[in-house]
Amino acid sequence: MGQLAGKIAWITGAGGGIGEAAAMALAESGAHVVLSGRRKAELDRVAAAISAAGGSAEAAALDVMDSDATVAVCADVTKRHGSIDIFMANAGINVPNRAVGAITPEDFARVVDVNLNGVMYGVLAVLPQMRERGEGTLILTSSWAGRHPSRVTGPAYSASKHAVVALSHSINQEEGANGIRCTALMPGEVATPIMQNRPTPPSEEDMARMLRSEDLGAMVRYIAEAPPHVCINEVLISPTWNRSFVGVAELGGAKL
Repeated sequence: MGQLAGKIAWITGAGGGIGEAAAMALAESGAHVVLSGRRKAELDRVAAAISAAGGSAEAAALDVMDSDATVAVCADVTKRHGSIDIFMANAGINVPNRAVGAITPEDFARVVDVNLNGVMYGVLAVLPQMRERGEGTLILTSSWAGRHPSRVTGPAYSASKHAVVALSHSINQEEGANGIRCTALMPGEVATPIMQNRPTPPSEEDMARMLRSEDLGAMVRYIAEAPPHVCINEVLISPTWNRSFVGVAELGGAKL
């Protein structure tokens, strides 16, 4: 039996990348994982992979921008399983035309809606039952761009991910007394499909030197398995080959 046996974990953005790896890692530790995202077929694929590995998972399709639907999924899971012990708000997007001079108002609003509002909708949904039980773990996926703004990620993504970090600290300030702890997870470049949305996608050689989804999955498991009295407020993690530490001129400017 793993350390998380008997725990219920709910992950948004669980149909691939970091969310999928986190789900696999938490299930390996014994948690029953509820997988949410917009692509039902991908959620079913991840759930099947977890089951094949001996874990327990279910799919619950969700658009995180729909606050009513978020509350409904939370209520259904809580009713059937008794609680949600771990909530990971991982759903996030960016757009190709992301520079200040290129992004449209519609795209800016969409990025903020998913990356910030969608996170808060999930948090607000799970907090009441966590307060009632006097415990709960929240993991909010921010980004290296949530600590260090970058022209590569653009203003909408950088601003929304900075806001997620502020949100995480605000939760700890208000909810720590209720036994609830929150972690802002800030990864640098991770070799996931979102990289293909960059104006100039990275090469296969560059992708091979980035963090892997499994690296973040292991970190999420570590956070979730920490004793209840331990709050890991932030995790800032990057590849050893960290391109943000290299001069822009050396990287060919906007080609990053």
